[in-house]
Amino acid sequence: MVGGVNTILWSYILIILLIGLGLYFTFRTKFVQFRMIGEMFRLLGEGAKDDKKGVSSFQAFCISTASRVGTGNLAGVAIAITTGGPGAVFWMWLIALIGSASAFVESTLAQIYKVKDGDTFRGGPAYYMEKALNARWMGIFFAILISLTFGLAFNSVQANTITSAFHQSFGINKIVIAIVLALVTAVIIFGGIKRIARVAELMVPVMAGAYILIALFIMVTNITEIPGIFKLIFESAFGIKEIAGGAVGAAMMEGIKRGLFSNEAGMGSAPNAAATADVSHPVKQGLIQSLGVFVDTLVICSSTAFIILLSGLYNSKESDGIVLTQKALETGLGTWASIFLAIIVLLFAFSSVVGNYYYGESNIEFIKNSKLWLNIYRIAVVAMVAFGSLASLDFVWSLADLFMALMAITNLIAIALLGKIAFSALADYKKQKAQGKNPVFYASSIKGLKNVESWEDEPSKGNEEIL
Repeated sequence: MVGGVNTILWSYILIILLIGLGLYFTFRTKFVQFRMIGEMFRLLGEGAKDDKKGVSSFQAFCISTASRVGTGNLAGVAIAITTGGPGAVFWMWLIALIGSASAFVESTLAQIYKVKDGDTFRGGPAYYMEKALNARWMGIFFAILISLTFGLAFNSVQANTITSAFHQSFGINKIVIAIVLALVTAVIIFGGIKRIARVAELMVPVMAGAYILIALFIMVTNITEIPGIFKLIFESAFGIKEIAGGAVGAAMMEGIKRGLFSNEAGMGSAPNAAATADVSHPVKQGLIQSLGVFVDTLVICSSTAFIILLSGLYNSKESDGIVLTQKALETGLGTWASIFLAIIVLLFAFSSVVGNYYYGESNIEFIKNSKLWLNIYRIAVVAMVAFGSLASLDFVWSLADLFMALMAITNLIAIALLGKIAFSALADYKKQKAQGKNPVFYASSIKGLKNVESWEDEPSKGNEEIL
């Protein structure tokens, strides 16, 4: 029953909503994800040098990337290629280019409606649903869904992947791995958002950098085959033979689904991390999170795709995505690659555990700001990491897919209604940049803006009406 509902939600409703809104936001922001790509990199560099007491924009970027970049980038891409063919890679690229506009809108909104939490901030879809739409019930519904999906179910899956990889490569007892994972998770998450930010800041560049370097090495050593790989991808996406055989539809469906699973644009997860950043203008973090979609899909997922396509194993009957990626790495690098992949799986999956946990924490605090409830949630996360390391998780994964679909639909409705506020913030940002200023946002920067508590009022009258 759950599988049937998931098929309807993911194959029809969500794809239409995500692509439709992605295109709408792309046109309304005048292609912000392409026009301001240089500004995104500049802001990321600026955020990396931040020495503020709170969470820097670079750390917030790392938290969201830690959650985005998981085993889906290794196994999910492999499944997309074996199921939909090499053409699926093109559709993954396309959905990232469109979806980054949705990521910009949701993360900018999260920044505008964030709330103070000591010397840091928290926020996300639940917060802008309550403050901008005056719909606390909707925020609570979203908060429950994301806490169950990311904090508990997805963390079980990530822990299971780590345990399987290490048991396979090193023969370590699964119970031992479960205990170690649970203990390390507890130390990090009981340390609060600053410790989570520091861990993400350290892990994300290392894990992503190592994997990209390996992919580049394989590509350079097979440089003469690269033009043929690009030709294979585009021919599989649009070829006459593929159109006649119906393969284009399969490639399109698999590429879009896996791309959305991987980059999470419009899903409502990344805005929880975006809201933590201490920046002078909400649009700054909106742009940085938009860049995160590119990093996830165009860089990390493409690395996996080229490793598999260059190996020539994409036509094999291997159904286990992580095993296919492992075999492809061994083809390009030798048998030691299986050990390397086990370590990469550890970094990718554990960084997702940390990022996923924070999404739940932020939303638990939205429902009820109670230390007791937060600690109960933390204990539940540690327990689910231990449980996930040992259990068979087919049903848990299906249930998580269902919750995530409902969560995404709820968020997409909200950002469709509130998109005009993000457009106005972007207009204000561009206006200040044109004047040669470092853009600074005030509650009065957008005329008619209400329930904004983390941005001071400017003495002068508001200059931007809600478009």
